[in-house]
Amino acid sequence: MGQPGCATGIARLRVLSTGEGRQQPLVIRVCLSRATLPSTKGWFMSTMADALFDDHDGTVLAIEVSAGAKSNLFPAGYNDWQKAIGCRVAAPAVDGKANKAVIGLISTTVGVPVSAVSIVSGLASSRKKVRISGVTKAQLSKLLCSLYPQK
Repeated sequence: MGQPGCATGIARLRVLSTGEGRQQPLVIRVCLSRATLPSTKGWFMSTMADALFDDHDGTVLAIEVSAGAKSNLFPAGYNDWQKAIGCRVAAPAVDGKANKAVIGLISTTVGVPVSAVSIVSGLASSRKKVRISGVTKAQLSKLLCSLYPQK
C-alpha cells in the first residue's frame, strides 16, 4: 500500500463509471513524507525562532517534554503548531525527576552551567518555558540549528 515512513491517506471523491453498468469509487492516494517538507537549515532556524524569546537575563525557550523516553535528546524536533522545541528525557515525570533531567540535558547541550538553566513555567506540565541565562536568542538559535538532525 504505502511506502515505509509515509503517512498514506485515501480519499473517495467520486464514483467512476467503468462501463457495462458497473461503477467503482475513484480512489486517490496521497503520500506525505519528510521529502515534501522544507528541510533546509534556514527553514528550521526561522520557524524555531518562534519558540525563543529574549529575556532581561538571557533567553527563554518554549519546550515540549516527553518524559520516560528511551533516551535523552534535545532538540528532538519542533512542534510548529505549539511553537515548541521537543525534548526527550528518560527520567519519569515523578517527584521532579524529569524536570531535573531537562535542566541537566539543556545545560549540557548548550554548554552552560546547570545554575544558568531554570524552568520559568510548566513545572507540572509537559509544555515548559525554560530560561537560559547568559545566552542570547541569536546564539541559541544558531546552536540549536547546528544540532538539529537534518534528514
